[in-house]
Amino acid sequence: MVLKGSRSQEKGITGLETAIVLIAFVVVASVFAFTILSAGVFSSEANKQTIHAGLKETRTRLRQAGSAFAFSGYVGSTQAVHKIVFIAQNSLAGEPVDLTAPYSADDSGTDPDIVPGASTATIVSYADENQRLSDVPWSAVFIGNNNGDSLLEDGEKAEVTVWLLDRLTAVDVSSNSSLAYMDGSSANGGGVNGLTATDSLVVKSTRFVIEMTPQLGAPLTIQRSVPPGLRAVMSLN
Repeated sequence: MVLKGSRSQEKGITGLETAIVLIAFVVVASVFAFTILSAGVFSSEANKQTIHAGLKETRTRLRQAGSAFAFSGYVGSTQAVHKIVFIAQNSLAGEPVDLTAPYSADDSGTDPDIVPGASTATIVSYADENQRLSDVPWSAVFIGNNNGDSLLEDGEKAEVTVWLLDRLTAVDVSSNSSLAYMDGSSANGGGVNGLTATDSLVVKSTRFVIEMTPQLGAPLTIQRSVPPGLRAVMSLN
């Protein structure tokens, strides 16, 4: 014989168990939902950081302003290009670009001159059909409005000179031996990483590419050809 009290007690226990299961289900579902939401928030934040980093990369860029020019002289009796000059400016109102240059020029003695202790973040490379120089000497002079530091900021312009050979300023540029190889010789100013006697001189009709690569962002690429007739100063546009 089953007592009525026992049946009521069993129903009570069953109801309690059901409530506990439902509460546990709600708790687990809540934890799961919180985990999914948290993962979504973190993922969104990571995506946001990636997008901002990409935008920063895009905005940290250089572009050429105006024309590019090549200058020639003589290595011995051979006429060749010794430097290429162009104007660089910050594009898209981007992040400042560090233009601390490894060399300078003063039209005295031998140019370019090594800047002692210069911490250079921007690298310039040169390539033509005969050779590639991965880190050529370059100098920069800010022109027009600027705040006096080495950062190329929005609205500023800098005249960049890429040096392939040493210029012996005591000799007229139109005379023989007005240029010298960049072989590290102190007699020639000690410049290195330009053209040496084992490289090919840049002469008429040479097609070349210059890349100016800042610490962040895409490089400024300049592709030009030397005119078929060499002159002391040549427009490359």
